[in-house]
Order: sequence, then structure tokens, then C-alpha cells
Amino acid sequence: MDNRPIGIFDSGIGGLTVFKEIRNLLPHEDLIYFGDTARVPYGSKSVQVVRRFSAEIASFLTLQNVKMLVIACNTASALALGTLKTETSLPVIGVIDPGVRAAIKGAGEGPIGVIGTRATIASGAYQDRISRLRCNLRVVARACPLLVPVVEENLMHSDIARMALEMYLGDFKKQQVSSLILACTHYPLLKDLINEFFEGKTLLIDSARETAIEVREVLQARRINTAATQAGRETFFVSDSTEAFADIAADFLGRPVAGECFLHSWQNEP
Repeated sequence: MDNRPIGIFDSGIGGLTVFKEIRNLLPHEDLIYFGDTARVPYGSKSVQVVRRFSAEIASFLTLQNVKMLVIACNTASALALGTLKTETSLPVIGVIDPGVRAAIKGAGEGPIGVIGTRATIASGAYQDRISRLRCNLRVVARACPLLVPVVEENLMHSDIARMALEMYLGDFKKQQVSSLILACTHYPLLKDLINEFFEGKTLLIDSARETAIEVREVLQARRINTAATQAGRETFFVSDSTEAFADIAADFLGRPVAGECFLHSWQNEP
């Protein structure tokens, strides 16, 4: 047994969807979340910059004595997962493979759709993994850069959100995609609107739950799950305003970041 915390990080707040699923599935584990809110979004940044930012955060979390790293960011998973695995002895889990497996499992006759940031789509990570597992499946992928700021600005139920979805998803609807991978941890906050757009006819894949299941399986396989029986502690670090984070985190988690939670600001020299 290992009572050290699990380290989870994202380019901003979207990774809280993964955090929430891990908390639901593993209520006794201590969790540390890092949101790089000062440098969000990662989706428009270069491969080298994303890898550097990810390495900095991984080093910081390692100093917090975590037992596992969870990259709760599709862009960082696509561009930095392999590098981080070679730089640390800790188990490192990304969000791509769990989402791909779920999409293939639920795939129908139509193609699989993938929406994400520019960097995630340009990396081809989802497309390549789907092709390796099911070479006969057609993949339709598109970058949707406006959706992250829509979520970050808490505009999930606005006309702006609806117009953006109509612009980005019209071609997916025409091609009758059987499943759609929400390849950005912000996008589950738009899940109701996306489902409404597809009239409930397209399976939406949110990799957060699948990632949480993989975290549990790795903990058990390595025998590093906690022996604690009380509710796990939660610690949050951000690289910008703690107040702004706390407000929107409450919407993501469905509860305030308070009580046994600790919110810290983190500074790193550029």
C-alpha cells in the first residue's frame, strides 16, 4: 500500500473533469491537482513548449511526493506523454488511450469523429491509435479552437457556444459519425449541447471516466493504492489567480473548493 497522493495536471481547468471522475472512483486517495492557468491554452503552442511546460509541472508534482502522474490534458498527452515516461520512474497515464478504447468499443457503422485543440488534432495521436487498433475504421478529425475559451469564460449555455458547435460540427453530422471523441478535457462541459446538436444519435466519448478506471487498475496492479479508509485530501495548485480558479472549479466539480481543500498559487520563472 502507498498513501502518497496522485498528481493530476492540466493546462487549465478542463482537467477537473478527470479529477472529478478519479475522486468518484477512488474516494480514499489523496489528490493533488495542478492547473497551469497562467499559460492556458496549450493547444495553440508548439510541441517544444508543451513538452517544456509539462516537464516543469511534472517536476513540481514530483517534489510534492506523488506516486503517479495523470496528464489530464489531451494536448499534453499527445505531445509530452512519451517524454515524461522516459524522464520519471513514476507511472504516467494520459487521457488518449482510454478514450480511444472506449470509442472503438462503441463504434457503429459510421466513422469515428475526433474534436480537439489544434495541437492535439495536428499531432495525429488519436487518428494513429484508432488506425492501429481498427485499421478499417474511418476517422474524421477537426480542431475546434474556440471551444476552450467558451468553457473558460463560463459561456457553456450561451448562443456563442451554440454557434461555435454548429460551425465546427456541421460536417460531422453530414457524415453521420457513429461516435465522437471529445478530445479535450474542457469539452465534456459542452456535452449536453453537443448531444442536442446530434439529436442523441451519436455516441459521445468522454475519456475522463475511462482514464479514472485506468488509474485504478494501475494502482491495483502495482499495489500502490492507499490503505486509508477516510476521505482523501485534495490540494489544488494554479499558476495564476486562485480566486478565478475557485469560482469556475465549483462549476466543474459541482461543489466549492473549500473545507479540506487547499488552494495555492504557484510561480515559475519563464
